[in-house]
Amino acid sequence: MIKRKQHSLSLRAIFAWPAAIFLLGIVGLVIALTGDGWRDGLSWLGLAAPIAALVWAMRTRRS
Repeated sequence: MIKRKQHSLSLRAIFAWPAAIFLLGIVGLVIALTGDGWRDGLSWLGLAAPIAALVWAMRTRRS
């Protein structure tokens, strides 16, 4: 039997990317609700982050 070495990751390492994606989405929503003009473009970037992460995860998913 082959034993695999388990890596112990901290909670910060595990949740860093999901927290960043969450914050970008929330910031995008708040900016979209509070401003017009250049803020609309900035809100689109913030709201596109979760979708971009989903597309990236689906493309790099191992079968």
